[in-house]
Formats: sequence, C-alpha cells, structure tokens
Amino acid sequence: MKRHKFALLLLLSPLFGICADETPEATIRKVLAPHINPAVKIESVTATPYAGLYEVHAGGEILYTDKTATYLLVGAHVIDIASSQDLTSRRMEEINKIKFSDLPFESAVKLVKGNGKRVMAIFEDPNCGYCKRFRQTTLKEVDNVTVYTFMYNILSDDSAVKSANIWCSPDRNKAWDDWMVDGKAAPQAPANCKSPNDKVSELGHKLNINGTPAIFFADGTRTPGVIDLKTLEARLAGPVTK
Repeated sequence: MKRHKFALLLLLSPLFGICADETPEATIRKVLAPHINPAVKIESVTATPYAGLYEVHAGGEILYTDKTATYLLVGAHVIDIASSQDLTSRRMEEINKIKFSDLPFESAVKLVKGNGKRVMAIFEDPNCGYCKRFRQTTLKEVDNVTVYTFMYNILSDDSAVKSANIWCSPDRNKAWDDWMVDGKAAPQAPANCKSPNDKVSELGHKLNINGTPAIFFADGTRTPGVIDLKTLEARLAGPVTK
C-alpha cells in the first residue's frame, strides 16, 4: 500500500500568515509548509483551469487546494467527464518524466531477451510480492527487450542483504530470477564485494519512487505497479496516446 508523506489535512485557517499583497501561490506555500513532512519539498504550486483548484506538486505526488489553502485534497484525481480522461494521471506523467538515457545502467542488472531492441527499467525490491508476480507472469512473456533492473531496497531490513548477495553472484540475472521466480536465495556476498545499493537508494529517492515495482520506458514515462502483457507491449511500442 502506498503511504502518503503528508499530514491528513482537512481544514486549515485561511487567515494564518496571509498578507494582502501575496499571490495565491505564495499564500498556499506559506500555509501548507508547516503541515507537510519537513523531508518533503513543495516543488511547485500552479493554478489549474478547473474548479478554481491549485495544483501542489510535492514528494512526487499531486495535491489540490483552493487559493487560500483552506482545504487540501490528498489522493484525489480530477477526471474530465466529457472525455473520460484522468487529468491528474496525465499531469503526474508529465511531472515525473525522466531522461531515460541518464539512468545509471551500470548499477542495474541487465537482461537481454531476443533482439533486445526495446528497453525498459524496473525498480524492484527483492521482498516485493508484486514484483515477483510481474516477473513470473508478464515479464516472462515479453520478448525482444532489454530490461535494466535496479534493486531498490525499501520494504525490509534484509532487502539490502539479499540485493547485495544477488549483485555479487557470478550470474546476476540467474541469481535474481532464482530468487524472484523460484525462491532460491543467493549465496552470501564476499566481504570485498561492493554493491550499488546506496547509489540506487539515492536515485530512487531522487525520482520519488515510493513503491515497487516502478517501471520506466524509453520515452521517460513511468508506470507504478504491476501491468499486464497487453499494457506493457503498448508502452514499449511508444508514448501513450491520451
């Protein structure tokens, strides 16, 4: 389950610290700041074209509020009824888009299937049940793809240990599949073997990855969570048409 980084906020005083000459964006930042986890940065505050709402981008998530920050909507999605488009999901995709080629592929386990022409990157925790299901079903069926797996340890204290053992194995792909598909643990890593655990952890936090699996595609877009083969094939084919 995804955990929000924000205090559950239903009502704030619209008069708290507000100056008459402040812009709504400045007011919202000032009012919300004390109520948000100090580790979370408010990246942007933007007026939306719908219902007088303002979009607050913080911690890789989108929240909505009014111009005085009296109310805060956490976990809400705005849907365009006429077109049935999820405007929040589309906006999240825009905000969280990355430059795929900038990923540190040397810190990932590389798997080439078929001609390997299509590319994707997955952030997975070795203790993630959803990751195991995705690898045992959807990923097993896809072909002609290069998969970069970043072992992102966020679920358990021993996740980092398992990742290090797999990274230090003679055949990392086999060791990863042995564990994720068949439940066979890798041998303990030699003391002199260094894994990229810390580097991947830092990268995951920078990319605001709060759960696994998190899948990135060549166009820089991402999909959080498990997807089926049809959806994966469509995403590997190119950008999603909205």
